[in-house]
Amino acid sequence: MRRLVLVFLLSVFCIWSGVGRSAESSVSTDSGATGSSSSTIVVTPDCVKQVTDKLITKFGEASRVRIERGVPQAAVYWRTGDGTTQEFEQYCLDNFASDPVLLKDVFARFEKNFESIQGNYHRITRDIKEPIDLDIGEKLPVDEPFAKFDPSNHLQEDLFQTKLAFYVLLNFAQTSLMDKLKDGPKWSRDEWAQTRLVDYFPARVPADVQQKINDAQIAGESYINDYNIFAGYLLTADKKTPFAEDLSLISHWGLRDHLATLYVTDDGLAKQEMIFKVMERIIDQSIPQSVINKKTFWDPYSNTVFEKASDTYKQIPASPEPDTRYAMILKTFHAQQIADPLYPKYPRYIDRRFDLERQIPEKEVERILTSLVSSDVLPAVGELISKRIKRPLRPYDLWYSGFKVSGMIPEKELNEKIRQKYATLEAFTKDVPRILQFLGFTPEKAQYLIDRIAIDPARGAGHATGAMMHGDKAHLRTRVPKNSMDYQGFNTAMHELGHCVEQTFTLYDSDHILLAQVPNNACTECFAFVFQFRDMDVLGMPLKDPQVEHIKTLDTFWTTYEIAGVALVDLQVWRWMYENQNATPAQLKEATIKIAKDVWNKYYAPVFKIQDCPILAIYSHMIAYPLYLADYPLGFIICYQIEDFLKGKNLAVEMERMCKSGYLTPKQWMENAVGSDISPEAIIKAAKKAVEALNK
Repeated sequence: MRRLVLVFLLSVFCIWSGVGRSAESSVSTDSGATGSSSSTIVVTPDCVKQVTDKLITKFGEASRVRIERGVPQAAVYWRTGDGTTQEFEQYCLDNFASDPVLLKDVFARFEKNFESIQGNYHRITRDIKEPIDLDIGEKLPVDEPFAKFDPSNHLQEDLFQTKLAFYVLLNFAQTSLMDKLKDGPKWSRDEWAQTRLVDYFPARVPADVQQKINDAQIAGESYINDYNIFAGYLLTADKKTPFAEDLSLISHWGLRDHLATLYVTDDGLAKQEMIFKVMERIIDQSIPQSVINKKTFWDPYSNTVFEKASDTYKQIPASPEPDTRYAMILKTFHAQQIADPLYPKYPRYIDRRFDLERQIPEKEVERILTSLVSSDVLPAVGELISKRIKRPLRPYDLWYSGFKVSGMIPEKELNEKIRQKYATLEAFTKDVPRILQFLGFTPEKAQYLIDRIAIDPARGAGHATGAMMHGDKAHLRTRVPKNSMDYQGFNTAMHELGHCVEQTFTLYDSDHILLAQVPNNACTECFAFVFQFRDMDVLGMPLKDPQVEHIKTLDTFWTTYEIAGVALVDLQVWRWMYENQNATPAQLKEATIKIAKDVWNKYYAPVFKIQDCPILAIYSHMIAYPLYLADYPLGFIICYQIEDFLKGKNLAVEMERMCKSGYLTPKQWMENAVGSDISPEAIIKAAKKAVEALNK
């Protein structure tokens, strides 16, 4: 599975990192939540000026800039429950740190304590979610309520009530994304770490609001983790079962990945069409409820359900899934809406997701993605694929695997190879040091990494979650059906290993714990892809083709094309929800299908020669990980730029160097890593050369 569980600041303090508000933008709103003693903001602009003047008088002109910045930063969050205007004034007079030595010592204390706080909260959350995330037996009735419990929910308000948050806001600079993009390249590492400290306090979000957001996320994850289709129970019109009896495919990852393995099998086309029909049923919610995560015989074409007695199939009544997919999306949307008024500069979840977490403006991400999906080389790539598969393109050829070694080898052969090599998850774990050495890490460095990585069996498709304090481990999760890894599980494991290596380097090799992560999820996805693309080499089955580089380029390019469209659908669905805030699940379903068809018709129909296909709406991230999908095409683009840079260089050495840059903006991180900003131009240009070469 190509995803990463969000383990950065938002998952620990349950707040979105970003910039605070100016005093002029003060609002007197409150969600009615617990933890806030009053909604009234008592520090007026006149009061801010008065306190500022008194501090300048006390500490002198040398401190003017810091005082004029810090007092409004603190004032905007001061409520009646925190004290009177006079108490605010006294707090500022007592707690402004004019001594640079004291300020340095205070920052070091915050950094040390925050590592312990965020690291231990993260471990607790990870531990109590194990029954939900890991394949360790049947879930108990208490497991989901435990997973919804977030021990850090009251932390942010506690930091305000103890006045620690105000100390940070009063004494350190709060910066916007534009500030970081403009001035960040001139900042020292200490200045970067200090601005990341202040980024912990972009709003004052009550605990019960955080709990609602957390509940919605857990509900979405649980829904998707249990959304399996038992392919061995899919029936053709003549009551044949084309798939192996024990084949279980999670939506959408398992469906997509299994479909991609069928290009080299004799009956692959019929099976692909059947999986595609299942996907369509999931999207439009005509799928019978009784076939989801149940061993029930189902003909997805006629959409009829059967029970079997001896060799006879008898049709039985079946009701469709009641738009649950879209109800889950709305549940997350409405939970985020509650927090929207608390971020007047970022009034939508979309704004927080792009500007505060991804650190790339929404319009810039959209521009990057649309420039790739509208590239004039795409029709030529489509024609090349059509020539290779000897038929017109079908919509599911978005997942064409013929540019991958795994796509050229029958699934049965691939699975047998994996089962021989990794009969158990423990066998894979023992082989990880060798894999790392194969990728260029020294034996000592490979051991250093494996000592800091735990490997677990995933209940869902798989993911990685990094550590957040020294002494803890990153966790790699991959699916291992019946205790025997198959190719999909291995491919996922390689992807997640890339995440875990990155997470280990950024934590353990960072000079500041507040900089101990990459800028955003796209920057960790790129390393996951770098590892994943080498899976067949690791198995000793490298692509033996003189045009291997061109083939790999088209693999990355076509995959980026596919996922970029899905990301555009995800973004447009969220825009639609903000424009239609009282929509029902049925209305959202209708809108999502229309949006998916519109994106398809604009960017994919010219290549596939097929209109009105809704397939771009199949991705499960839209339910469990909203607005995450853009990180994948950005990750692929970054990955290509890194792969291009790595030619003739040692992957291990360069990866470690890149990871050490840490939590800068993506722009600055990329310029440090490869000398240029994120851009699809390089991969588009390379794709044109690849098509020309492969058509000769």
